Amino acid sequence: MRLLSKLLTFLSWISLLGTFVLPAFGSRIKDLTTIAGQRDNQLVGYGLVVGLAGGGDSQQAEYTVKSIANMLERFGVSVAPDDLRSNNVAAVMVTADIDAFVQEGSRVDVVVSSIGDADSLLGGVLLQTPLLGADNNVYAVAQGSLIIGGFFAGDVGGTSIQKNHPTVAQLPGGGIMERTIDTQILENGALTLVLRNPDYAAASMMEEAINRYFPGAAKALSAQNLRIEIPETYKESETTFIASIEAIQVETDLTARIVMDERTGTIVATSDVRILPVAVSHGNITVSVTRNPIISQPGAFSPGETVLDQTNEISAVEMLGGFRVVESLPTLSDLTSSLNSLGVSSRDMMVILQSLKTAGALHAELIIE
Repeated sequence: MRLLSKLLTFLSWISLLGTFVLPAFGSRIKDLTTIAGQRDNQLVGYGLVVGLAGGGDSQQAEYTVKSIANMLERFGVSVAPDDLRSNNVAAVMVTADIDAFVQEGSRVDVVVSSIGDADSLLGGVLLQTPLLGADNNVYAVAQGSLIIGGFFAGDVGGTSIQKNHPTVAQLPGGGIMERTIDTQILENGALTLVLRNPDYAAASMMEEAINRYFPGAAKALSAQNLRIEIPETYKESETTFIASIEAIQVETDLTARIVMDERTGTIVATSDVRILPVAVSHGNITVSVTRNPIISQPGAFSPGETVLDQTNEISAVEMLGGFRVVESLPTLSDLTSSLNSLGVSSRDMMVILQSLKTAGALHAELIIE
C-alpha cells in the first residue's frame, strides 16, 4: 500500500512536467532494410566421416555400410556390403549457408551432423561431399578434418561421460564454391529496398531522406518496399551509389509495442507508448504455509516406538490497495522507471500493464509470450 501511494505521488509529480518530445536518433538505411534479390542460399549434402576410433555407426545403420561399398566401388574396389564394418565410419549430413555474391573458388564454412547412431565425430575426416542447392545442382564441395567442441567416452547405456554435443562438428573454410550463385538486384536500372519492419511512416521518412541527397531517386511503393532509381551519373558506378544509399541515416519510427515474457518476467517496450488518465487499485495477497514437526515418544521402559509427524499451518494476509487516480504520463518509460525505483517486481508490473490495456488507458500493442 505504501509503495502504491509513493508511486501515485511520484506519477502525479511527473505529470506536471507535461508532454515532451524524445530526442530523435538515426539509424543507417543499411541496418533497417535489405536489397531485394540479395539473399543467402542454403546448401546440403550427404557424406561420410572416416577415421573414428570405434565410435562410428553400428551395423544396424545399413545405409552407412552401403555408402562405404559405393565409395570403394568408385575407386575400383569391389566389396560386398556384408563383408564391411562401419565402426570407424559415420554417415552425416553436411549443410552450409552461402552469402550473396560469393564467387567460384571462395571458401565457406560448413556444419557436419551425424544421422546414424555414431557416438562421436571426434577426430574424423569428412570425405569429399557435393553440396546441392534447392534446384538440385551442385554449387560447392566440402572436405577436411572436423572440429568438435566436446567429447564422449564410455558405453552407450552404461557408464559414460559426455561434454557438449559430439555428434555435430564444424568445418571452417572446409567448403569450396564450384560455381557462382547468380544474384540479381537491379531491374531496369533500379533496385528495391525491403524494410525489415514494414511501416508506412518509416518508408516515407526513408524516401524523404534519400531524395535530399539524390532528388527524385526514391519512391515508397508500400509500407515495406522502396524503389530506388539509379541516377545517370552513377550508371557506371552502381556499387558506389548503393553504398551511399546504405550510409544515409534516418530517424526510426517504431510502433508503440510492449512485449512481456511471463516465463522469465522480461518486459520490453518502445518509447512511444502513451498512458491516459486512469484510476488504479492494486493489492497483494500473501499465502504462507508452515510445517511444524510433532514427535510422539513412548514412556520410559515401554515397548512402544517413537513416531514423527507434522502439522500444517496456513495463513493469508491481504494488502488492500487504495483506489487512486493516475494522471496522464508522457511515455511508458516514466512509469516503468517509477515502478523500478519503488522496487515493484516484474510480475506486478505485468499485471498493472495488462489492466491498463484492458481499461483502454494504454495506447500500445501488448504482446504476451
